[in-house]
Amino acid sequence: MRNTGAMPGSLLGTVVRRVEDPDLLVGRSTFVDNMQAADLLHAVFVRSPFAHAGLVSVDTAEAAAAPGVVAVLTGADLDGRTLEPFAIADPRLTQPPLAVGKVRYVGQAVALVVAESRAQAVDAAELVEIGYDPLPAVVDMEEALAEDAPLQFEELGSNVAASRKDDDMDRQLGGSAEGPWPADARVVRVRIENQRVATAPMEGHAVLVRPGRPDDEHELSIWLTTQQPHMARDQLAAFAGLPPERVRLIAPHVGGAFGGKAGANAEHAVIVAAAQQVGRPVKWAETRSESMLSMHGRGQVQYAELGLSDEGRILGMRLRIVGDCGAYGGFGGTFPLGGTYLMAQGVYEIPRIAYAGIAALTNTAPVGAFRGAGRPEAAALIERLIDLAADELGLLPEEIRRRNLIPKDAFPYDTVTGAHYDVGDFDLPLREALRIADVDAVRAEQARRREAGGVKQLGVGLATYVEITGFAGTEFGSVEVHADGSATVSAGTSAHGQGHATSFAMIVSDRLGIPMERISFVQSDTALVRSGGGTGGSRSLQLGGSAVGRAADKVLDRAREVAAKLLEASGADIDLVDGGFAVRGVPGVTLGWAKVAAEAAAEGVALADTDDFTASHATFPFGCHVSIVEVDTETGEVTPVRHVAVDDCGRVLNPLLVEGQQHGGALQGISQALWEEFVYDTEGNPLTATFADYTLPTAADTIFYDATNTETPTPLNPLGAKGIGESATIGSTPAVQNAVVDALSHLGVRHVDMPCTPERVWRAVEQARSGTLPDPWREPPARFATIPSDSEGGSVTHSAEV
Repeated sequence: MRNTGAMPGSLLGTVVRRVEDPDLLVGRSTFVDNMQAADLLHAVFVRSPFAHAGLVSVDTAEAAAAPGVVAVLTGADLDGRTLEPFAIADPRLTQPPLAVGKVRYVGQAVALVVAESRAQAVDAAELVEIGYDPLPAVVDMEEALAEDAPLQFEELGSNVAASRKDDDMDRQLGGSAEGPWPADARVVRVRIENQRVATAPMEGHAVLVRPGRPDDEHELSIWLTTQQPHMARDQLAAFAGLPPERVRLIAPHVGGAFGGKAGANAEHAVIVAAAQQVGRPVKWAETRSESMLSMHGRGQVQYAELGLSDEGRILGMRLRIVGDCGAYGGFGGTFPLGGTYLMAQGVYEIPRIAYAGIAALTNTAPVGAFRGAGRPEAAALIERLIDLAADELGLLPEEIRRRNLIPKDAFPYDTVTGAHYDVGDFDLPLREALRIADVDAVRAEQARRREAGGVKQLGVGLATYVEITGFAGTEFGSVEVHADGSATVSAGTSAHGQGHATSFAMIVSDRLGIPMERISFVQSDTALVRSGGGTGGSRSLQLGGSAVGRAADKVLDRAREVAAKLLEASGADIDLVDGGFAVRGVPGVTLGWAKVAAEAAAEGVALADTDDFTASHATFPFGCHVSIVEVDTETGEVTPVRHVAVDDCGRVLNPLLVEGQQHGGALQGISQALWEEFVYDTEGNPLTATFADYTLPTAADTIFYDATNTETPTPLNPLGAKGIGESATIGSTPAVQNAVVDALSHLGVRHVDMPCTPERVWRAVEQARSGTLPDPWREPPARFATIPSDSEGGSVTHSAEV
């Protein structure tokens, strides 16, 4: 049963349909690539076919003379300018907007053709002659750490972009020669692959840059698909050599992002340079293949060890993790140094953790954020370890979890890795998920199938998780009531499908009593919204919503004083009743917002205000997912049967929006567990750069999700809200992987890496039957022994989270 959390007489906590959807459904929405103008030019990039090669020559003469071509740009035309990236492992590894000296991955932009039409630009791009000197490439992140691996940046002396080593806890708290646990501990070990995936939003990157005249208010106007308009504005203004106030950036409707559209990227900067050079508007929109190469996430190899007592209590954990930066220090490779490290403890009491992380450079597309950005990787590793420990000790998965969960009365709770959990009841969603899934009945059917030796076996997988959202940030909100009684609300976050217009209108309607249909929403335009941190890290409601709510309260206080004069009463005696103002205890006399707003205008009182809300700490949503799958032991095919998601995101503002985030997040998490993987060959050629090769699920592959919530409001913001945008992705992936392994556990299978494809599952079954199952553990790369501890001046990167 869904707990809506609705307060008596309040709109908050109730199901309200999304106000954004009519525009999207009937085609009134505007996306960057929809935009047209008579003077608009079109841009096409020329990209490297080599993963690693020196640039011998770039001849643009024939292309520049082609019909309709206005300009051709190369790296030499940008005068050494670079775009300050959203985040990076090391500033020395910043990617040039167009390649200079050499290329480091297939698809890197080498030149840009600008023409009157896209067709002319495509034709002319074929005429750019580039001389390459092929170099050895390294694609695998572990192989990149070998002493003789080809180097991406020779001046670094290795392919280690950054590292952290935090093993002081072992020495301080005791342990054995084997690890941070007593010598008599029971130890489970596993090497886990958290594979690279493509972000694959419906809309790829797109940008349109229109230069103005020096006497215009804005010297550049930019329309961009981005999650963070103000950050992107500042990045591109700096690249253009302009103060931020001289650049206007607008993010119209954005067709999905999931972390892949954080700020601005190198290609966007090239379009800015092109527009400045030619003095006309220039537009570029990615092809699908370009998009598949530009937005990647995940990409870790995790060496995880857990020490336990005979009773199943965790005594210590050791983690050694490699993150794949791809080329140019892609900041996703630094998550083992930041987000994955911070959340490695999960929901459990773990007294000792020894940790080392390496961000490795490879000749592949740069890796960035993808829905969760380091937190799903942490949950995946600890939840696999817990299941392996349950198998080792002969305990049910839920039982070993309960023996180690951080108790409810321990909050606020500081983890060994430095996270400050605000409030939680980790056993609550576990109990609820087990009840809804009726796990006992499923296990009875599982036992029956095993006894019968059936081809199709059932598996049950659990994942109890906690994640971090908000990141103690600041966000802007504003509310204005107009003379006709309507209102406009704005916030510094930037929607790309989440339902911000609905959420913020609900808050204002609840505070001011103005009907939602009379509230408009302004976002994602740096000329209209004063400031903003954008959307990422599930921050929008708890930060932006709190700012909007506090701005609405200020407007209400001001309106009460105006109404008090009209009603000849004290402001303290004015109540908001049924959307109007009345004197407390005096029935029948009510002033509507239009009357009060008109009087305010006559008095010169602005019924408008702003707020900048700052959270003192991050918030930590949590939950439990239960996955039930069916595995065909003859073909290896895995079919999801049921998925139960019980997520706790604090107070629920709109159950419909929360459920939508749960459904979308769960599908992306299930998809990583079973289907998705971005693959390169040994030479660095992408093998899955189209939807014909990349296994993205369709509606036919999905199932019905049992999505519900528990509610544990946080004290860290006025709404009591935590984030929900990434939670279901974090909980679903390990639940499904655990379910697949559980379906095969009676055969002796202890681990199957993701994605759990039919080939991998079938191979595990065949190896189990032939007695040739490999050990799921092997020793980590020798490079871990050479990185210095943090206390010894090691290279430590704490990357930004999306």
